Amino acid sequence: MEYLFGENFMWGGASSGPQSEGRYEGDGKMPSVWDYWYETEPGRFFGGVGPEPAADFCHNYKNIIAAMKEAGITSYRTSLQWSRLIKDREGTVNEEGVRFYQAVLDELEAQGIEPMFCLFHFDMPMYWMEKGGFENRETAEAFADYAEMCFGLFGDRVKYWMTFNEPIVVIEGGYLSGFHYPAICDAKRGALAAYHMQLASSMAIERFRRSEKEGKIGIILNLTPSYCREEAGTEDRKAAEITDLLFNRSFLDPSVKGEYPKALKELLRSEGILPKASEEDLRVIHSNTVDFLGVNYYHPRRVAARSTAWEGPLMPEKYYEEYTFEGMKMNTSRGWEIYEKALYDIAVNIRDQYGNIPWYVSENGMGVQEEERFLDKNGVVEDDYRIAFIRDHLKWLHKGITEGSNCFGYHLWCPFDCWSWINAYKNRYGLIRVDTEDGCSLQPKRSAAWFKQVSSSHKVSD
Repeated sequence: MEYLFGENFMWGGASSGPQSEGRYEGDGKMPSVWDYWYETEPGRFFGGVGPEPAADFCHNYKNIIAAMKEAGITSYRTSLQWSRLIKDREGTVNEEGVRFYQAVLDELEAQGIEPMFCLFHFDMPMYWMEKGGFENRETAEAFADYAEMCFGLFGDRVKYWMTFNEPIVVIEGGYLSGFHYPAICDAKRGALAAYHMQLASSMAIERFRRSEKEGKIGIILNLTPSYCREEAGTEDRKAAEITDLLFNRSFLDPSVKGEYPKALKELLRSEGILPKASEEDLRVIHSNTVDFLGVNYYHPRRVAARSTAWEGPLMPEKYYEEYTFEGMKMNTSRGWEIYEKALYDIAVNIRDQYGNIPWYVSENGMGVQEEERFLDKNGVVEDDYRIAFIRDHLKWLHKGITEGSNCFGYHLWCPFDCWSWINAYKNRYGLIRVDTEDGCSLQPKRSAAWFKQVSSSHKVSD
């Protein structure tokens, strides 16, 4: 069977500045939280590999972009690094950083690849983290200033902008579960930081509209559907509703509808962690909703009511526990369930509950540990598992589109192997292998040729 996508459907890849760029001598980049964390606690990072080299995109961007083109990538979403473009809290511009991103845009244009820029991908500049990061409202104001500068510098060349990538992960990882800096467990501080992130996003959108630049602006959210057992009772369904509020709707509703869910506000108030919001802040959020959504999807969440009383500090797990079942299809490298139908469910939810706003799959992909196991005699990774993963997700996405969901593209995470935070290079996701042992040389995997055929034909076949 063949699954046809429209001629204007965007086939792309997604990465981020901190996960791809690395550094080069004299680049003027200031430390982000990741630079600082690696310097102070390198043992947290898999294999002791920090952010300094990443995929060496800083030095090798021309070759990487050419390899992406050859793999059928027609649009590329990455992030600008705040710490590369702004030197300090006073807003001093780093001209080296500006020249670098202009050169990247030159190369993308030369290769016929549509650029899509995100303004923040987990990489708070340390000079703002020292002031509390997004716990401090001043940081939200500074983010809006930084965004306005980016629109002025690059807005004539970039038509797709996104404010944040996965803001809920910043909160979960940094303020609840400890896998991102500052690695604390304080739900009240996390709720305040989340509120200021949403405010910062809305402020940036307001600045974009004032700039009168041509283009559109959105936000990237990792939407993780919560599923109960078929025989779920009332308490199970309540647990799923709460996880949906916390992990999905906490940013989805204010970003698209301009207001927070009443049930979320009541939940946070009952826990004594509801941030105080001014009428002016709420006006800014209400008046500056997104033009489109980026949706990152990797795995679902299987939810049941807790079977044991919660002990310990306040975390989302107070309200639910995850369950497993026989026959779950798993990516054993990541410990994540593979459930392709969730992408269809996301498409229908956006269509029915969020005004059928335009959206695209901004990340979807399969990370595999020790991919060296699948190298053939010519040094090519035979990643048929990745081809099957992408194909089966696209089939369900196609069903959602044919039923009216307004999805305009699919971006794979990621076009080339990237450094992945504390996991470093533990799992690899790319269409293109980056050999970090010999200076980041590039080698297309089997999936690269397959993806190119899909991109050029706008067609997926069984």
